[in-house]
Amino acid sequence: MTPGPLPRLVATDLDGTLLRSDGTVSERTRRVLAAVEGAGVEVVFVTARPPRWLGVLGDVVGRHGRVICLGGAAVWDLASGTALEVYGFDAGAARGLVADLRRAVPGVALAAERTDGPAFDPWFPKDEAGLPASARAVPVEEVLDGGAPVAKLLALRPGSSLSTRPGDVARGSSADAEQEAFFAQVCATADDRAHLAFSGAAGLAELLPPGVTKDAALARWCARLGIDRADVWAFGDMPNDLPMLRWAGRGFAVADAHPDVLACADAVVGPHDDDGVAAALEEALVGV
Repeated sequence: MTPGPLPRLVATDLDGTLLRSDGTVSERTRRVLAAVEGAGVEVVFVTARPPRWLGVLGDVVGRHGRVICLGGAAVWDLASGTALEVYGFDAGAARGLVADLRRAVPGVALAAERTDGPAFDPWFPKDEAGLPASARAVPVEEVLDGGAPVAKLLALRPGSSLSTRPGDVARGSSADAEQEAFFAQVCATADDRAHLAFSGAAGLAELLPPGVTKDAALARWCARLGIDRADVWAFGDMPNDLPMLRWAGRGFAVADAHPDVLACADAVVGPHDDDGVAAALEEALVGV
């Protein structure tokens, strides 16, 4: 693949795209990102990760030190550990949505992601590394009023086990009939109060506020910088990356991406464990 001249901005997903399967950034990728920024290109990470999973990126995020996270619901400043902007659910809308999900899916486990920390139902699977026990102390309903807005609601299919550690991706799991039925039920319950995003965790429905998508957040970022979408490359691997790939001037899928992403992408780069994003950028740097 010959990607062509470098754009003005490179936007990349993290897990399953830029990062290796163990959640690390390879030395090759670090070197290439630094070279791309040295050539005058803005590099921005656009991820479904919450802020608590971003600290490891402090030395690779570039000069600006900011990450579009929570699927586009927030822009996080790594240096200060604060949110520069948050697009969350209205508190009343979140309460109604949670109540309706409880009725529609008996036994569902819910979590509320906020920039000031998460809140998980006490019965939500307890296998996420580093999550404080206090985050699971009460049902989600009890933390919807006060604090930062809820930027994302997570609904776990009853009976599912879940590993929500960084780097865990269940590719192709959206084809599972039981999961598809669960997704359809959650989607019908949410209606226009939220939209579902799939970033790869089996059994998990991720509900974002209306209008919150990776492409909308990236478009705001580019508008602040005066960069046109035609001058943007975007890299991704999962269905929640599709709006961003479609919006960008060129959308790239890694070779081991979800089938829907491979079908949509303008071009395909190498697998994430082979530093596919870095290899494509290296090739573009040759002509600089």
